[in-house]
Amino acid sequence: MVAEIILNSNAKELNKVFDYNIPETMAYKAMVGSRVFVQFGNRKQLEEGFIIGIKESSEFKLKDIEKIVNENGLSEEKVELAKWMARRYFCNVSECIKLMLPPGTTTKVIENRVKEKNENFVSIIDEAIVENDIEENKFKSAKQLRILKFLLDNGETNLADLLLFTDTTRDAVKALEKKNYIVIEQKQVERNPFLHKVEKQSRKLKFTEEQQNAYDEISSKMDKNKYGEYLIYGVTGSGKTEIYLQLIEKALNNNKTSIMLVPEISLTPQTVDRFIARFGEDTIAVLHSKLSIGERFDQWNKIKNGQAKIVIGARSAIFAPVQNLGIIIIDEEHDSSYKSESTPRYNAKDVARYLCDENNVPLVLGSATPDTSSLYRTMKKQSVLLRLNKRANNAKLPTIEIVDLREELSKKNKSMLSEKLQEAIKENLENKKQTILFLNRRGFSTFVMCRNCGYTAKCKNCDITLTYHKSTNKLKCHYCGYETKVITKCPECGSENIRYFGTGTQKLEAEINTLFPEAKTIRMDIDTVSKKNSHEKILTDFKENKADILIGTQMVVKGHHFPNVTLVGVIAADGSLNMNDYRANEITFQILTQVAGRAGRGEDVGKVIIQTYNPDSFAIECVKSQNEEMFYNTEMRLRKQLKYPPFCDIIVIGVSSKDEQITMKVAQSLHKYLKDRVEKENIGIMLYKALPAPIDKIKNKYRWRILIKCKFGEDIIYLMNNTMEKAQTIKYCKNRDANISIDVNPTNMI
Repeated sequence: MVAEIILNSNAKELNKVFDYNIPETMAYKAMVGSRVFVQFGNRKQLEEGFIIGIKESSEFKLKDIEKIVNENGLSEEKVELAKWMARRYFCNVSECIKLMLPPGTTTKVIENRVKEKNENFVSIIDEAIVENDIEENKFKSAKQLRILKFLLDNGETNLADLLLFTDTTRDAVKALEKKNYIVIEQKQVERNPFLHKVEKQSRKLKFTEEQQNAYDEISSKMDKNKYGEYLIYGVTGSGKTEIYLQLIEKALNNNKTSIMLVPEISLTPQTVDRFIARFGEDTIAVLHSKLSIGERFDQWNKIKNGQAKIVIGARSAIFAPVQNLGIIIIDEEHDSSYKSESTPRYNAKDVARYLCDENNVPLVLGSATPDTSSLYRTMKKQSVLLRLNKRANNAKLPTIEIVDLREELSKKNKSMLSEKLQEAIKENLENKKQTILFLNRRGFSTFVMCRNCGYTAKCKNCDITLTYHKSTNKLKCHYCGYETKVITKCPECGSENIRYFGTGTQKLEAEINTLFPEAKTIRMDIDTVSKKNSHEKILTDFKENKADILIGTQMVVKGHHFPNVTLVGVIAADGSLNMNDYRANEITFQILTQVAGRAGRGEDVGKVIIQTYNPDSFAIECVKSQNEEMFYNTEMRLRKQLKYPPFCDIIVIGVSSKDEQITMKVAQSLHKYLKDRVEKENIGIMLYKALPAPIDKIKNKYRWRILIKCKFGEDIIYLMNNTMEKAQTIKYCKNRDANISIDVNPTNMI
């Protein structure tokens, strides 16, 4: 028998199948998805690979497989998914396979991998004998007596806990083991991320008419075991999560597994809390990057073993090793985090569609501000639109006021907070209500400049200004992580006239503390949630009214339910509006609508104050009037006229290298190849000239790109894969002096 093997390598020239002989002694272990270790070329070290096919014979003279490891292998279905992704996202099959391996699985070396956590447990062999011997005073050792009495009262106990609670020694335990009173056994222990969660059990709520209609529509598809895509378009607080919970309950009752994706790590604890309260923790697994590798490994095994029937997590949870899939739900489906910005550049929604179609189960997307592409799919009858127009508890939507910051300047108000927002915060504090302040820039100042010569402090690795962080008193790059000391003297002209411009969350926090010293504030951005469980602590403290004001970036925008929040302030609505991106209006509308939705979710009516220099922007006007229909109709007309998604697809071919000349030459060579193909074969695409990227240097690499507008389909997939093959014939790519990437409808246009 012959195995078709894909090597675990990022090298484009190795993205092909290699035949290896399966020794008779290993035949029983060899299956599609098995991890293998083989001799490749003249390399001394064994190379890791995966079996992606098995056949009877090969035309080549073959080497034997050296080792087969099935414990961290893949299912045949996952291998097919990896092959589908590699072709669609123009990358190596092995790069896709890595997404599907258990967390902590180390490649290349077999021994270095995360393993199950095992601990020693102690239990009594025969309680009747022990009780009898205690009664007859057969134990002279006080330590041994304490051990036995503790085990009689508490049953099987972890050895470390036993020693701690009985104040004894290992020698005393070993002595009892030799006398055959107790047994010491090593058992696997799950590293449980829910260990300290205590949630009151909740019951399912009664649906509104709109919720019931949405549930019935999706439920009927589950009954028929058929694929269908649904978009639940519901205003903030309309009860989308309750629909998710009851659909998952239905899947659970049918002994099927559910995947629930959320966009932000900060949303995961809240979602997990609600699911534990409804279903208990035993049937739930959670996967996100803030868990330790050991915790993720145990959660992965919990899913693979079929113990967990509900998987909750961020984008990568779509690759969880679920069995008997029943439904996939993607909450806040408009969020850009569902699209990977590194290889493989996959979109979790595309992968979910593939999985649901393959398993004949429904896919549910939910949002208060759907992606225009998702709405377009409902217009094309590729998806079913389900509207929720009212809040579930009949709560009123918040009132929204716009403050023109130009008028604040004319009043000589140089504060980050308008007079109206300051008054509203003061009133909220007096009424014992909570406030959320949103500013989508972290740090203290966004750039540092010399006022004499105009010098601006920039990152040495990227063509981007450094941000001042007051808490660490350092300048940091938010692209590569580079940091340096604060500048007190201009390196160009020697002047000490250094000025800090722009605002960030740290500066806002400092100003709030000055204006409202009596208020308790919490800041939530990447700088404050770097430690494990820190995001969960911040949200829990705020939910439990341990703080009056929550200051944050977009982490605070989506999905959170704080009943005591009656005021939301948007400090600067113009950041996203002025992005160099065709989706600037849509992103602005989504962010502002989402952050507004955090207000007035309890009994009191909410108020939202949006500060802007562009009050006449149609996106901001639509947020103020809460007129989603007008926004989407206007945006769709603009997109159609300008030939932007969803009416066409944008493909970005990126070229990067440490050498600027090499970057330019490779980009121009690929552009010429594509131009010749388009002209000769009359391919229907709009091909734009190769140019430097908007930020033309990141992490010491120069960046050029080629833009293409087209209708993405099999012909374009074929052309792009040909382009990647062509790239490998260019000497700079062969020598790995230049990197090529192809991204379909990227979320980041820089």
